Amino acid sequence: MGRLRAGQGILRRKPIEHIEETEVGEGTRLERSLGLWQLTAIGVGGIIGAGVFTLAGTVANGTAGPAVLVSFLIAGVASACAALSYAEFAGMIPKAGSAYTYGYAVLGEFAGWFIGWDLLLEYTAIVSVVAIGISGYFGFLVQEMGAHLPRWMLGAPGTGGGHRVDLFAAVLCLLIAWLLNLGIRSAARFETFVVALKVLVVLLVIGVGVFHIDTGNYHPFFPYGIGGAFTGAATVFFAVFGYDAMSTAAEESKDAQRHMPKAIIYSLVISMVLYVAACLVLTGMQNYKEIDKESGFSTAFKSVGLGALADVIAVGAIIGILTVMFTFMLGVTRVWYSMSRDGLLPTWFAKTHPTRHVPTRVTWIVGVASAAIAGFVPIAEAAELTNIGILLAFVVVCAAVIVLRYRQPELPRTFRTPGMPVVPALGVLFSVWLITFLQWQTWLRFAIWFAIGCVIYFGYSYRRSVLATRAAGD
Repeated sequence: MGRLRAGQGILRRKPIEHIEETEVGEGTRLERSLGLWQLTAIGVGGIIGAGVFTLAGTVANGTAGPAVLVSFLIAGVASACAALSYAEFAGMIPKAGSAYTYGYAVLGEFAGWFIGWDLLLEYTAIVSVVAIGISGYFGFLVQEMGAHLPRWMLGAPGTGGGHRVDLFAAVLCLLIAWLLNLGIRSAARFETFVVALKVLVVLLVIGVGVFHIDTGNYHPFFPYGIGGAFTGAATVFFAVFGYDAMSTAAEESKDAQRHMPKAIIYSLVISMVLYVAACLVLTGMQNYKEIDKESGFSTAFKSVGLGALADVIAVGAIIGILTVMFTFMLGVTRVWYSMSRDGLLPTWFAKTHPTRHVPTRVTWIVGVASAAIAGFVPIAEAAELTNIGILLAFVVVCAAVIVLRYRQPELPRTFRTPGMPVVPALGVLFSVWLITFLQWQTWLRFAIWFAIGCVIYFGYSYRRSVLATRAAGD
């Protein structure tokens, strides 16, 4: 077992060349059944959704104005630098866990724990935020149909008078958990179908909306200044990195070393083209001050007399954004599963279903937790939980790809990040830069979560990890 010992204490690393040997436990295997286009669909499903149907309107209305387009471009450039780093790792380490696994293998156990623990909160919060966004379109659709639901079930506390709960958003989280528990093969088929439907809806929005653009709505283009566009970029950033959550499914890919790098790049390129076009249409159809923060496109089309199409968009948004919830709930459950299989969390969580081969236990826990956040936390506060951890994960992955390229240049790589080390270094700089635009409340929540994580790591994980117990037995 001596070859498994890589560093000591918090710096011990999972050796890449023997990574399979650092995992233990019966009943903890995942099923390899995903092809290239299913992986790409999961990536596109995670990227396109809340950004188009919810965040574009929210950021345009109160943060960036028509410059929301610039916000998405800034976030997209930063994301692309990181995506190329993820692609190299995904082809080299085709294991579940994504940034957590990469950090553990290159920078050491504590760095891996730091990112993994953070992603547990971030991904869960994203699922909740997206569920709340879908609920906004659901409310719009119900009103258009002339129905009236009780006010207590149409929003979280703080969004109106009396005791309230966003019941629709909470139920959606539980439904996604149920879908994931059917098995990755069945769930991926559903995801691919719905992603295709969602892309068609976005193309419909662009194709029809372009004929109702009033160029006067683009002035002033920077009503909140350049700083507003950058602040908007930090806010929308989680809408352009679904490939990160998708890469957690590497262990369920038929040929991860070849397919994962391609799926990461394909999904980001497809999504950014659609984002740019959709933002131009939204801010051109309606003045940014009048754009609805929850159902932007539906209200924009209604404002130009296309009420019937607005209803179609609302239905498409409800169905389409489900794929974002799917991708990120898939991501958080696979990170949790990987951390448990490595012994950093109790191995009880790493058990998979005997026939469906999915981590059923953690999936239901995440489903209930995200339902609680979606039901009882307003969207603005829930969204503040999402971005800092992903940005820090990007910093770790971009830094790690540079370190590993110089530490072990001989390792086989099916994809090599171009422009080394400039491109990943830009990914680090962009991510750190965007972090500075986040509010102090976000830092406070992050600090509290990190402190809890440190207590768990040094009180449990440090001595119970697979690498620690095997080193102690040598």
